[in-house]
Amino acid sequence: MTTKTTQQTTSPAAQQQGTHHFILTLQKPHGGGVTTATFANSITPLPGDTRTDIYELLREQVAKANPELATANVLFFSLEPNQL
Repeated sequence: MTTKTTQQTTSPAAQQQGTHHFILTLQKPHGGGVTTATFANSITPLPGDTRTDIYELLREQVAKANPELATANVLFFSLEPNQL
C-alpha cells in the first residue's frame, strides 16, 4: 500500500527543510494471523514541524483512509531528507 501525503508551502523555512521520504509499516492481528501494511512516499514538512509531528500526521491519515489500522502496531518508521 502507498499513501501520498504532501504539505505545500512557499515560506523560506519550508524550502530549507525540503521534502522528506517516509516509510511506515503497521501490523495488526486479524483472524488467525496478522495484517501488515507499508506506506511510503514523500512529504514536505511545514516550518517548525518535527519528526513526531510527521509521525502523528501519518498515523492520523492512515487511520482515516484505513480505519482497521487505527490501532495497529508500528513495526517500522523512517523519515529522512529526500535527497541523494
